Amino acid sequence: MDFFSRACFLTLFYSGKFPKGPGTAGSVVALFLGLPILYLSANTLFLCAILIGLIAIKQIDIYEAQTHIHDDKQIVIDELVGMWMAMAIAGLSWLGVIASFVFFRLFDIYKPSLIGKIDRDVKGGLGVVGDDALAGICGGFCALLLTRLF
Repeated sequence: MDFFSRACFLTLFYSGKFPKGPGTAGSVVALFLGLPILYLSANTLFLCAILIGLIAIKQIDIYEAQTHIHDDKQIVIDELVGMWMAMAIAGLSWLGVIASFVFFRLFDIYKPSLIGKIDRDVKGGLGVVGDDALAGICGGFCALLLTRLF
């Protein structure tokens, strides 16, 4: 991947360059990109999240080696991974999609328990993507529980 392709990928079509809340901007873009896939299959969306996560880990490692910056705020491809996992777990309903977004953002911002430990202690691309993937899984299960209650 060349520099410009990597930048477009890691910033999720440059949504990570949004001046206020790049993570939230990236999550909104991820939500809209994920909806058509979720409509086809939640399993496909989850597997796509894993595939993109693996690619992101490698590309983030390359980026960090070149820039010496860990978890640059402009990198929001990890938000896509977390959002897609949350959406895939919660399923296709308006409540599920909205709750996925809200719970994912809460877990991603506050980083409770193991999510925070991964964020603090795991270096490189695995740390950048890992905390968001776990936030997505936790957010997805919370959203699923909420949809089941209603």
